[in-house]
Amino acid sequence: MFDLGWTELLVIGIVALIVVGPKDLPGMFRTVGNFVGKAKRMARDFSQAMNDAADEAGVKDVSDSLRKATNPVGSAMDEVKKASSTFTQDTMAGPKKKSELSEERQAQADKIRAKAAEKATERRAAEEAEQAKAAAAEGASGTEDADKTATDTAEDNKA
Repeated sequence: MFDLGWTELLVIGIVALIVVGPKDLPGMFRTVGNFVGKAKRMARDFSQAMNDAADEAGVKDVSDSLRKATNPVGSAMDEVKKASSTFTQDTMAGPKKKSELSEERQAQADKIRAKAAEKATERRAAEEAEQAKAAAAEGASGTEDADKTATDTAEDNKA
């Protein structure tokens, strides 16, 4: 805006310190900051209003057509990017719905699901059989321990 460097700001700060004095300097900087903030807000609002007016008048369309006319390679590349992005979205996204599969692929998918369910059922049955076997083995060893404890108790009572 004003293109002030660090040295210019330092000189302005020293002059302000001498002229205003150290007691009133923070208040002055606060006032100047508020003024600069209001000026920036007004400039931003003005710029936004001008952009809105230009959009309503159709200047944006004219500027786009001028840009395309002056840079045909860039506009062609924009069109290529649009086409490739839609092509990529259409081809790489996969089927949108389950019903979009062909009949053959749907039959294969159903076959795979059925086989997976069958294998899962077999695995569960095998795990249950192992658990039952482990419980039976544990129960048998538990009765042997109970018999041994009962025999030991009977011998202790005789003695």
